[in-house]
Amino acid sequence: MIRHDRNPRNRLSGTDIMTKKTLILAGFLLSSASLHAQTVIDRVVAVVDKEIITESELNERVAFYAYQNKLDPSTVGLRRQLLESMIAEKLVLAQAIIDSVQVTDDDVTQALDQQIQRLERQFGSDKAIEEAYGKPIGRIKREYRDEMRKQLLVQRVEQSRQSSIQVTANDVAEFYATYKDSLVEVPETYTISHIYVVPKPDTSIERQTFMKAKAILDSIRAGGDVADFAKRYSSDATAASGGDLGWSKRGDFVPEFEEALFGLKEGQVSDVVKTQFGYHIIQLIGRRGESVHARHILFRVEKGAASDSATVQEMRAIRERAIKGETFAELAKQYSEDEQTKPLGGDLGEVTSKDITSDFADEIKALKVGEISEPTKIAVGNSYGYQIVLMRKRSPAHMPTLAGDYKQLERLALYLKQTRLNNQWIEELKKNIYLDVRL
Repeated sequence: MIRHDRNPRNRLSGTDIMTKKTLILAGFLLSSASLHAQTVIDRVVAVVDKEIITESELNERVAFYAYQNKLDPSTVGLRRQLLESMIAEKLVLAQAIIDSVQVTDDDVTQALDQQIQRLERQFGSDKAIEEAYGKPIGRIKREYRDEMRKQLLVQRVEQSRQSSIQVTANDVAEFYATYKDSLVEVPETYTISHIYVVPKPDTSIERQTFMKAKAILDSIRAGGDVADFAKRYSSDATAASGGDLGWSKRGDFVPEFEEALFGLKEGQVSDVVKTQFGYHIIQLIGRRGESVHARHILFRVEKGAASDSATVQEMRAIRERAIKGETFAELAKQYSEDEQTKPLGGDLGEVTSKDITSDFADEIKALKVGEISEPTKIAVGNSYGYQIVLMRKRSPAHMPTLAGDYKQLERLALYLKQTRLNNQWIEELKKNIYLDVRL
């Protein structure tokens, strides 16, 4: 809606406002996924208290930021700017440790689960995530656990500081008066809700998949090798390594898988186990205290044309119920499979044409207030689903005004104030915490 860059007297944008938080809370996972195959001769580029920043970490941050913001990674000053951002994070982490800020193991586990869920929505499936990382989900969680704990500590400190910073109506008015000549036109916005449903495999395909898994299980119990069958038949990213999942602990897997795995004895093979990912055959290789070493074979249940057709018919029936008077929000809470918006009655909030993916942009733009779209197929990572959309409100493009866009201006004014105070605080931390920049 409103654009900005690092100089508030230039154009102001809402994009960069979220960039830092995205990098702090999510970027380390996504950047590592996209760069895991690269080999870098590493060196330390900065030391902050007891933490180091390596060149490979800086390269990942630059690549991720450039990707997110459609920039050339070699943009002059970008590496230095992002190194300063990473140094600031390490300084805050050091202060968090000094202040004895705590996060629990449950906090870390929950944050990791939420990150994996976000990646699932982006990549489309667990398999796609595992292929991007080159390792199983359980191993990803284990390897990034310590990093996530540090990120949460930084987040806690920043949230505590920012929650005490407020802006008054006078602050907002002063902000608008200062920067109104730098503000660009607010594009047309749409306030929309949706109901999203993923096609389910038809029963005949699911039955065929189960029978295939059962036949291979029979062959294994007749003397076949689990690793060999995994290499030949598994749909999981671990197929090439014979389905090897490495060492894991409770909490690394979905409940159905975990219940079967921890109930096995060493060398034992499970029955066919069904989870949200398909059918599994699991073998316990070893046990070490509360940790287990396992391998598995995954048989994914593929979807067909009948699945799509059934989903479209289901969505049309839901749409008809809404048109006849049932509350769209209640129908979304009952039927939508978008776990983020489902509790909100499918509310997607305000979006602009730039926020809408091309596969249904024209249809959304054509909706009148109160209208509900026909079911539309949309891509989600490597997967897809169908949705219907309710147009709740349309706002035409306009130049921002203090009266009409107060909330957005308030957010920008608050962000600017938080940034100024945070920069002052970081400079103070640099005076009190050991810092050695070697780039």
